Order: sequence, then C-alpha cells, then structure tokens
Amino acid sequence: MTTTLRPLLSLRPVRLRLAPRGTGPHAIDGAWWPRTDDLTIELPRLIRALPHSWPQIAHATVNAAMWSDFPGRMLIANHVVQLHRATGRHTPNTICLLSPGRGRWDLLVVPPPTARAEALRLMVTATAPGGPLPAGPWRLAAC
Repeated sequence: MTTTLRPLLSLRPVRLRLAPRGTGPHAIDGAWWPRTDDLTIELPRLIRALPHSWPQIAHATVNAAMWSDFPGRMLIANHVVQLHRATGRHTPNTICLLSPGRGRWDLLVVPPPTARAEALRLMVTATAPGGPLPAGPWRLAAC
C-alpha cells in the first residue's frame, strides 16, 4: 500500500500584498494570490492572514466562477462569514471584504494557475501608491 502525502497548505504562507498605509488613495487595498481554487480552504487562510488591526470580517463578495465550491456562508475563527456572488455583466476578479460599520477592503484576486512572475507583477502593480489597477477584468465588486 502506498500513501501519498499532500503538502500541508496551512504551513505555506498566504500570498497577500497590502497597499501601504498612509501613502494616499488606492484603487484597491491589496492583492491576493490563492494557491488553489477551493474557497473553503483559501478564504479562512486569507482572513487569518489579515492584519490584527482589521476588524472582524462578516461578508465577502467574490466572483463565484473563480472557485470550485461556493457555499453561502462559512464558519471562520468561530465567526460566520456570509458569502455573496459578484453580479454583473463582467464579474471582477476581486474579493470585497466587509465589516459592517467598520470598513470595506477590496483585494485583487490573482487566479491560482497564474505564472509566478506575472502574479508578482500584478500584485506589485495593484498595490503601488496611487497606481491604477493592472490591465484586466479587475473592476471592484459591489459589496
């Protein structure tokens, strides 16, 4: 009998780049490059990686077509996060994180199979101070 061991995703760092604070207005708050298309694995990891200064996230709006599974809600760190599908003619590759009464954060989502060099370029471009979003379907989702 042969046992195949999958690398533990939880041990790998979350690929997240946030726009620097205090550097002026940003079109987007950061960029996230998940490792898989499984939202039930990736979203909890993302939320745990957010700065401790961010409030508890209660809602997330995503392009459901990017993910293999799309539950209506998830229990993350003992809190329920409601998931919403981004709607519109051209659904954006972003995630909108919302903490009612506390704030909204929009992150560019770089698709998991993106080549490393291209993903890093997108993440740097998206979080550059005062910089525009990189070219592509990156309009912000309506939260």
